[in-house]
Amino acid sequence: MSTGPLVGVLALQGDVREHLAALERSGARATTVRRAAELSEVDGLVLPGGESTTMSRLLDIFELLDPLRERIEAGMPVYGSCAGMILLAGKVLDGREDQHQLGGLDMIVRRNAFGRQVDSFEEDLEFVGIADRVHAVFIRAPWVESASSEVEVLARVGDDPQVPGGEAAAGRIVAVRQGPVLATAFHPELTGDTRVHGLFVEMVEGKS
Repeated sequence: MSTGPLVGVLALQGDVREHLAALERSGARATTVRRAAELSEVDGLVLPGGESTTMSRLLDIFELLDPLRERIEAGMPVYGSCAGMILLAGKVLDGREDQHQLGGLDMIVRRNAFGRQVDSFEEDLEFVGIADRVHAVFIRAPWVESASSEVEVLARVGDDPQVPGGEAAAGRIVAVRQGPVLATAFHPELTGDTRVHGLFVEMVEGKS
């Protein structure tokens, strides 16, 4: 049994099971989080991919919105993939007017920036802090429109205009970190490569 940190996965909607498995393989003790009491027990939290407006509404319904904001402000390590990245951004473009933002990342993201489900694609990315390229799966993915100097850029898509979105998508930021908050526009939990989750577990442990 792992003796690593207890890391939660927000289990209101999205690809929860895959994140739990990736965290366990990365040395964490993984658990689901649906209630404020469960949130209070974890050392870090993953916000999975899914549908950001639905997750925003469910955070409100399950009375997790304010407790989660408070823990992020207090410095709890958080990792958001795809929809999770959108929720962690300070501002979102092309979202709903009533969509809630959790904050934690001083940046603006564009929702569904690379297109619809049919525009999903895969690309091998250079990722700061990871030696070899990371195979990234993008599904209705956002991109970072702009970020402050406080946000460290970890990965960008290439300059190939064949990427969905054409020339407008070339070189866009798709992975970032700001202190204890990590986010990717892609889904590492779907590839079997646990290095991004491993980086996050190290962040939770205070090793990175």
